[in-house]
Amino acid sequence: MNFIARLMPRQGRFFGLFDGHAKLIVDGARALVDVLRNYEVGNRDRAAGIKVIEDVEHAADRITHETVQLLHTSFITPFDRDDIHRLISRMDDVLDLIQDAGESLILYDIQKLTPEAVQLAELLARCAERVQAAVKLLANMADGPQMLKICEEIDKLESDADKVMRAAVSKLFRDETDVRQLIKLKAVYESLESATDRCQDVANVIESVVLENG
Repeated sequence: MNFIARLMPRQGRFFGLFDGHAKLIVDGARALVDVLRNYEVGNRDRAAGIKVIEDVEHAADRITHETVQLLHTSFITPFDRDDIHRLISRMDDVLDLIQDAGESLILYDIQKLTPEAVQLAELLARCAERVQAAVKLLANMADGPQMLKICEEIDKLESDADKVMRAAVSKLFRDETDVRQLIKLKAVYESLESATDRCQDVANVIESVVLENG
């Protein structure tokens, strides 16, 4: 086996790490949706769901660290090193914000959620699923057109989330008389919408990789 051939399995490891991280993003987003859909004061399932998100985020941190280590020790990479670093970092940002949204429910002692919060979480979960689908195709640049199509879908979902966010905040300022509740819910909305923004950032990296390597 020649030197280059021995290096190839290391390239494959990158895609395995990307796939593993993308799956955790979906797991975290779905767990958050479950928490918000079934939100009740004193509900044990709520605490358990937030613990799931925390565990998922920690697992994703380990994958991010492993990816960066592999990047520093690999002579050959499947695509540009900066793009690899940006991709795994933006993916990690998504889960950080999912965790922030979950933890804010406890930190702010939120007693009641709105349908808009659930709707934002559902849009985030759909974004996460599309991110996972796009990441899974990265190993084969022949799938470039399909990846670009998925990136467009993520962009549309992010735009939908932005519209929901604006409407939700507008409704808060119109209807919510408790200033503390208004501030708490606005913070939750912002974490959820920011997570969909980071999904779009991931899509932008993937789009760049496809266009540069297609």
